[in-house]
Amino acid sequence: MKKVTMKNREEYTYYLFLSLKNKQKDAFREEFLDLHPTDQVEIFKQMNNEKRKAVYGYLLAKEFAELFQGLSLHEQKLVFTELEDEYALEMLKQLPADDITDFFSEIPEHISKYLLNSMNAAEAENIKFLLSHQDDSAGSLMTTEYISVSPTATIDEVMEQLRQEGMGAETIYYIYVVDQSNKLIGVVSLRELISASLQLTIEQVMKEQVVTVFATMDQEHVSKVIKDYNLLAVPVVSEEDQLIGIITVDDVLDVLDVLDVLDDEVSEDIGEFAAARGALDLDVSSFVATKKRLPWLVLLLLIGMLTAGLIGTFEATLAEVALLAMFIPLIADMAGNTGTQSLAVVVRGLALNHFDRDSIIRLIKRETATGLMMGIVCGIIVSLIALFLSQGSSILGFVIGVSLFVTILFSTLSGTIIPLLIHKLKIDPVVASGPFITTINDIIGLFVYFSIATSLLH
Repeated sequence: MKKVTMKNREEYTYYLFLSLKNKQKDAFREEFLDLHPTDQVEIFKQMNNEKRKAVYGYLLAKEFAELFQGLSLHEQKLVFTELEDEYALEMLKQLPADDITDFFSEIPEHISKYLLNSMNAAEAENIKFLLSHQDDSAGSLMTTEYISVSPTATIDEVMEQLRQEGMGAETIYYIYVVDQSNKLIGVVSLRELISASLQLTIEQVMKEQVVTVFATMDQEHVSKVIKDYNLLAVPVVSEEDQLIGIITVDDVLDVLDVLDVLDDEVSEDIGEFAAARGALDLDVSSFVATKKRLPWLVLLLLIGMLTAGLIGTFEATLAEVALLAMFIPLIADMAGNTGTQSLAVVVRGLALNHFDRDSIIRLIKRETATGLMMGIVCGIIVSLIALFLSQGSSILGFVIGVSLFVTILFSTLSGTIIPLLIHKLKIDPVVASGPFITTINDIIGLFVYFSIATSLLH
């Protein structure tokens, strides 16, 4: 297996692309299949549609399956649409059951049903069983491809079983011991197995204390169990302690990454959101904490002065309809709250590298639609409230409702787009959070509010 480094990656990619261009199938296969699967995936991602189609013709379905596993679900859906039906079905058969389940849960139901009907009955029933579990639960992560043995089997018999079934199992590092009713009664690690005498029975070497999870447990809880107990896999059991599947560490890597990020970054991020970076450490003195927090407060104070100046500009409007002042805190608070909600979604996605060009466009479209719906609902509610006030009127209700609608829509978009732009400039997007977004949205929200009020009331 050849090692691709940062220095020679570009050279490797060039020669592989050249082989595809010159239709040198054997040369491409020899070089490409000699690479680590991770390097195969990275190079494959750089290919255009024409090159990818050539790869489908050069690689066997079994060979392409390993590469397919390394793609994100979004990339898998794109690639799958490019595959011939027969090739796609053959490739799916090579994937672990949990990977097939993850993929099927992301594609349209009529396509997954068609693919299930094309599989053999046993495989299809297994996939349906895995798909039946709720998203974000342990059941949605587990696979049924594991090794289970009887407590009366000898070490020699189990070693032979591993040779026969090992290639089809998700992992062979843990061998699970079940009784005749499939109840989990113990576990044996591969190390313990190969270190024991061949004449001993599994019952003599197994550990009866087994860490388990239920299929209904939350994925985050499962990830914490795997992390806390330093496990490579954890068995999933029914309410009757019957073994129904296992979850391996690679199945929860994304969740574990989140937990690690939270462990390492949560204090720093909370400090950024509160404009108190570095001041959350209790060992820091008051003077140092002040130095870290005061610059932000002074900056926000200066920006906040714009709000005071803005209100002064519309003094005549306020004097004419004093009731407008009652809704100033509402407009300002809703602007800040809405922007911070969107900001939290974006910052978390950026921290976990969940965004590419397509997903950013989808995010902006979704947040725009969300802002529209939230703005309409909140605008109608506050308009109705304004109608029932002692000095309220339909015009006042319309002014406040439209203002709140525009404010919520703008705040949602600003909370989404500003951190994306700042991230593009190679600046930590968390800096553009909390007080900063809130203050900016306050100013814009009040400007919209008074502008609409002045236009309609005059």
